[in-house]
Amino acid sequence: MDLQLSDNVTLVVGAAKGIGRAIAEAFLAEQARVVLADIDPAVVDVARELTTGRAAEATGAVVDATDEPAVRQLVQSTLDKHGRLDHLVFAAGAGSGKYGFPFWNLEPSDWDRVLQINLVGAVNAAHAVVPHFTRQERGTLLFLSSIAGQIGSQTDPPYSAAKAGVINFAQCAAKDLAAYNVRVNTICPGMVKTEVNHSVWRAWQARQPATGQMTYDEWATAKIKQVTPLGRWQTVEDIAHLAVFLASPQAHNITGQTLNVDGGQVMHS
Repeated sequence: MDLQLSDNVTLVVGAAKGIGRAIAEAFLAEQARVVLADIDPAVVDVARELTTGRAAEATGAVVDATDEPAVRQLVQSTLDKHGRLDHLVFAAGAGSGKYGFPFWNLEPSDWDRVLQINLVGAVNAAHAVVPHFTRQERGTLLFLSSIAGQIGSQTDPPYSAAKAGVINFAQCAAKDLAAYNVRVNTICPGMVKTEVNHSVWRAWQARQPATGQMTYDEWATAKIKQVTPLGRWQTVEDIAHLAVFLASPQAHNITGQTLNVDGGQVMHS
């Protein structure tokens, strides 16, 4: 299917690895032009790697999503370079790196960084693109949240709360921007082999007695069987396929939605 994204310009924040990188690659496969941004300097090499053998154009930019002026400058430089900006994907995310069950295993000081990256970073990105999107009266925003933001996962309370905030903010933004023909949606991944998922396992492992130790794959496989009706991993490609669809004209009546790619883990009846 031609998703009609050719020559569109997409900014992906949090694109150096994992889901963000997969989303950037999926837009490139649709012949979009992509700006990959991340706090990790490796993003520049990732952009170069993803364009090898492709006619599509990608550039990398080192940006801290919690630095509002830097994010605004990133958007302006994208407009200066390409003359347009059509889609924003905010895929940056980080957990506390601690096991939070019960929540008082963590300290209040563990919350700030997680909220800044996951929630305030998303707000910074939205504020940076909204003046342009409202002027041109078109555009899409996509935020990566998590099923943890819907079920109140005790594993990492700061992460769960931040991701819940992302969902709520996206709904507010969708209502505000609908009159400008700008669509806003959220994807909630389930069990995906990303660094955040590995950090959850490491925190869990640190609290287990020697007899209760599991490898990452053993732990994740057991968890998937327990909580996921389809009984299988979700992949970064699963999320990327949905991301490009939501940006496309085929999704022109989808806004304010929270879509789970989770193998059926979260069902609302």
